[in-house]
Parts: sequence; C-alpha cells; structure tokens
Amino acid sequence: MRRTSRLTRVAVGVASLALAATACGGTSSEGDGGGDDKGLAIAYDVGGKGDQSFNDAAYRGLEQAKKEFGYTTADIEPTDGETDADKEQRLSSLAKQGYNPVIGVGFAYGTAMKAVAAKYPDTTFGIVDSVVEGKNVASLVFAENEASYLAGVTAAKATKTNTVGFVGGVNVPLIHKFQAGYEQGVKDTNPKVKVISQYLTQTAEEGGFASPDKGKAAAEGQIEKKADVVYAAAGLSGQGVIEAAAKAKVWAIGVDSDQYKQEALAKYKDSILTSALKDIDGAVYALAKSVEDGKPLTGTHTFDLKSDGVGLSDSNPEFAGIPGAKEAVEKAKAGIVDGSIKVATE
Repeated sequence: MRRTSRLTRVAVGVASLALAATACGGTSSEGDGGGDDKGLAIAYDVGGKGDQSFNDAAYRGLEQAKKEFGYTTADIEPTDGETDADKEQRLSSLAKQGYNPVIGVGFAYGTAMKAVAAKYPDTTFGIVDSVVEGKNVASLVFAENEASYLAGVTAAKATKTNTVGFVGGVNVPLIHKFQAGYEQGVKDTNPKVKVISQYLTQTAEEGGFASPDKGKAAAEGQIEKKADVVYAAAGLSGQGVIEAAAKAKVWAIGVDSDQYKQEALAKYKDSILTSALKDIDGAVYALAKSVEDGKPLTGTHTFDLKSDGVGLSDSNPEFAGIPGAKEAVEKAKAGIVDGSIKVATE
C-alpha cells in the first residue's frame, strides 16, 4: 500500500466516519490496470493538470488510488470557453464508460453534475469545492478561510514594510473565503499591516485561474506599492505571482498544494515562504476508497483544521526563521480548532 501523508490519513478517517454509505456498487480491487476494471476518473477545472496547485492535488489522489487498487483511471482536461453542456457531456461519457467514482474538480461542475448524477444512479459522483444535492453525490468542501487565516498570521509576522498583498483569481464566493481568512489573520496579528487585495477577473472565462501573466502583473503592481508578502489564490495564475515575488526578492505564499515542493516551481522555491494547504488529494482518494470498499460515500463534507483537511506548510527552512511566526500560527490554529477564533468567510 502506498504510504500516505498525515493529511491524507486523517481525511480518509474523517470521510469514513462522516459520509453515509449508499447502495451503489464498488469497483474490483483485483484488476491489473486493464480490461473492464475501471475505477476513479477526474475531470479537471480551469488550468488543467500542471497548475502545481488545485488540479495537481486532485491528480495525486487519483495516482494514489490507481497504485493501490490497480485499476484503470482517467483524467480529462477542460477546454477553453466550454459550457455547462460540455461539462455534462464529459461527465456522462466517463460514467457511460464505466468509471466509478467520477469526480468534477471545481465548483464549475455543479450544474452539470446535478444533471448527470440523476441519469447514472449506479455511479458515485464527487465534486470538489461545491455542494450538489443527490443520493449518489459526495460534495467535498474545505475550510479555505481557516488555512488562509494561518497564511495571514504568517504574512503579518514576515512583513517588514507593514504591507502585504492578496491576489484572487476570479471574483467568486469561493475565493472570497481565501481573502476573508487571510485579511482577518493579518489584522488579528498586527492591525498596523495594510492588505492590498485584488482579483484578476470577474469570471473564470476571462482566464483568472489560467493566466500566469495576469498574476505576475497584479503581483508586480502590489510590490510597487511596498507589499513584501503576496498570497495568491488563483490556480495556474498563481505561478505568475510567485515569479514576480522571486524577481523582486519578496515572499510569496502558495495555495492548495505545498508549492515549495513543486518541481515546476523549483527555481522560485526560495521565495515561497509557505503554502495554505487543502487536502484535495486525500479527499479524492477517500471517495475512491469508499467505492472500492463497496460503501460509496455521499453527502456534504467539510475538511477543516480540526480534521487536518486544511493546514499550512513549513517545508521552507526559512519559515522557522521568521520571528514569532511558528508560535503565532500554532496559537491561531489552536484557537480556530477550539472555537475561540471564528474565521470569516466573506
């Protein structure tokens, strides 16, 4: 069995305890990766595989399931300017081919999944970052605001200019959660620190999650205004934010995956102070395992700090060198977990 991270193990445990079993059948664990033995399929969000963030985290969950269960998997890229009908066709095709479960990675799959899940009641569906009602649907959502709060605490401790930045990919409620948590974490830690926040686009179709050039330009503008820590919640666009931070020799804070460890970002890694983590890979794997075990999981489930479903990375050795940061983060985490700190979502 593949060795799993602590976040993954906890996510699996939480999901197993919290999600309800249904009558849907599972896939076989005896396959060798061929034939009709089909398991997990994922359909990517904007930016696709290679974003070093959101989508790549889902892919890691798929790879873990593939290795452990030995079945055939599929991962499908989005297309530019696609409609809900295009998404519905993609999900339907995967279900028709016999993949189970089928996961839509991102809130944009909400409308399509609701329609498709009703047509394929014997297939378990999952959606990341959105809630879709359905007897055979598992909605996998995260407390992004809590992880972002910890990122804000870190930024407030790391800044020397008392100015930090936030770059959101698209102006939608999901990304508002990142912004709200980050700004609150900064202000609760040091009210004197100014937060410059901006969104790259108003809609995903305009490329807010898939345009590193837009992210780079936004970060450069914030850095010109003296921001020396910049946090991006912008998918693939976040790579541009990290590049700008590295060029200016200021700190970047990554998102969703531990971006300090991402090979494609290796030349910028020394500028990635930390990352706000979402255990998307653990959630994806947990759903696959439930189907494999013959007890498919359904319902709405939030992965939060208490369950280690979100967190903050400390892979960069420089993190330990920020005066008071580690202690402040641990104190904040304890407060969020015990309820004494209430983190805003807007």
